[in-house]
Amino acid sequence: MYDSILVATDGSEAAATAVDHAVALAERFDAPLYAIAVVDDRTEYDTGIVDPEEARQHLRERAVGWLADLEETASESDVAVETTVRTGVPHEEILGYAAETESDVIVVGARGRSSFKGALLGSTVDRVVRVADRTVLVVGTDE
Repeated sequence: MYDSILVATDGSEAAATAVDHAVALAERFDAPLYAIAVVDDRTEYDTGIVDPEEARQHLRERAVGWLADLEETASESDVAVETTVRTGVPHEEILGYAAETESDVIVVGARGRSSFKGALLGSTVDRVVRVADRTVLVVGTDE
């Protein structure tokens, strides 16, 4: 059914659930698993307190940590995963990487790190679903 799977993570609880689903799919279909974390470059800092480059580096380090956690989860199921950290507009980077890896399905969490708890879908997830030219599996948490 799936020959290649991409999972996107932002370190949120919903993303962790999506990672579990993606790993299970990769294991079940013996498919390559790819993972992406995106550092959003649209955030601007206009105060003298925060150095924009330092802030981006901090975000990149967090993204690397999320992918390390993902790799650990995958290794527990003996699933190999190729990871990447990209910088840009999240939905564009996710869709671009899906095309590069020729992934049949993109697995994402229903809600990311947004502070809007009532939102049905995060803006990145919404855009991925609306623009994708392949299957998108949106995974919710048990809440």
